[in-house]
Amino acid sequence: MILTGEQSGLCSEGEIAVNIGGVRVVLLGDVLNRYPESRLAELLNCSTQNYDVISSLCDDFDPGRKEFYFDRDPDAFKCIVHVYYFDEIHIERGICPICFLQEMEFWKIDQNVLDECCKIYLSEKEDELKEIGNKVKVILEDLDVDRCGTRTQRCQRSLWKLMEKPGSSLPARIVAIASFLTILVSAVVMCVGTIPELQVADAEGKLVEPPTLETIETACMLWFTVEFLLRLASSPNRLHFALSIMNVVDFMAIIPFYMVLSLTYLGTTTTMELVNVQQAVQALRIMRIARIFKLARHSSGLQTLTYALKRSLKELGLLLMYMGVGIFVFSALAYTMEQSHPETLFRSIPQSFWWAIITMTTVGYGDIYPKTTLGKCNAAVSFLCGVIAIALPIHPIINNFVVFYNKQKVLETAAKHQVELMELKSGSEARSCTHLPVQSPHTRLWPCQLRISAGDTTQCSQFPGGPPML
Repeated sequence: MILTGEQSGLCSEGEIAVNIGGVRVVLLGDVLNRYPESRLAELLNCSTQNYDVISSLCDDFDPGRKEFYFDRDPDAFKCIVHVYYFDEIHIERGICPICFLQEMEFWKIDQNVLDECCKIYLSEKEDELKEIGNKVKVILEDLDVDRCGTRTQRCQRSLWKLMEKPGSSLPARIVAIASFLTILVSAVVMCVGTIPELQVADAEGKLVEPPTLETIETACMLWFTVEFLLRLASSPNRLHFALSIMNVVDFMAIIPFYMVLSLTYLGTTTTMELVNVQQAVQALRIMRIARIFKLARHSSGLQTLTYALKRSLKELGLLLMYMGVGIFVFSALAYTMEQSHPETLFRSIPQSFWWAIITMTTVGYGDIYPKTTLGKCNAAVSFLCGVIAIALPIHPIINNFVVFYNKQKVLETAAKHQVELMELKSGSEARSCTHLPVQSPHTRLWPCQLRISAGDTTQCSQFPGGPPML
């Protein structure tokens, strides 16, 4: 029975009345004793004369009305009280899941009673909160350059911001734009160098890239090399830097240039066969296409697309499975149906795989095609099945991309807003505590942020009003 407002009455024997933020609730003792270790069960079973125990369990107590008062969230309590009746708890919409965990801890209810859907929801929100904490930590690190102990550390941090944080300053933005343009110029030079009309003949009469393009490529590679070395030298964690996928791509885009130079030099000064050297050089030049992947480091959209594809591995796997089954079935049918034609183009089932691939993906080069009536019917069915198989997983993949992109925008905004709140809170504390030594606000925020990044978000006093609502 729940009574709100001024409605009240004396509790019967075996009942307990609690007032949660102005909402009066009368609960049966037999129901509360289902969880004897909970706070309400302890209140029910303790003596009303033992004020010390009662004061440790509730905020206030009215002996005349035998009513216990709690300054807690009544909406959250409505969810928690369900455990006594249904042996499970559902988190209602609009309640912060992290704050709800604090409520469960206060009422001494184990988290295992949460329903599975709420556990998944809670896990997602905890991950989001940790991500916000990491973003806040990065922001505070950017603001803490001047606090570094030595001059070398300050220079290293400033150089790292210059090379890795385009939004930190105007020079950093200029460096990022210059790097972006250099990547584009390098890609254009690689493509233009393959146009026969622009190539020149070398001493042996073979067409090679003109010297002008080679000079531009050398300048681009020098920029990539200097940029990579500066980022490596200023990195706070060089091991993590070396193992990063994007940094591996950067290295793979640089190393072929120097390997070509080394092989060319060795080919002219040793007994190495010139033909083998030229073949190796040609193979290494193909690796220059890795430079285009450097654009991902400067494009948040490409990074979001990569993360969305990672989250869509299940859908992509289903797509490949559908296509694999269809390719095998329709290629086998096509081979069987076309054997009766004297000029058949389907010589074997493995050769028919190519026809099935280009047909189901609606490419249709026309180099291999059926000539019998049954083969054409099989081709029509394979075409329709391919369109359906490709269309089915596309929507979940697009939805994952949109959800992840919007989520990242929300988390970045939440992190910036949280930093502003923390600065305001620290500023007010500094004004109220004038007897303390003057410190940078980020200095006082730093221990809190370390706890956030480590996952300790429920006890963080630097979050005004608790963790941010997600």
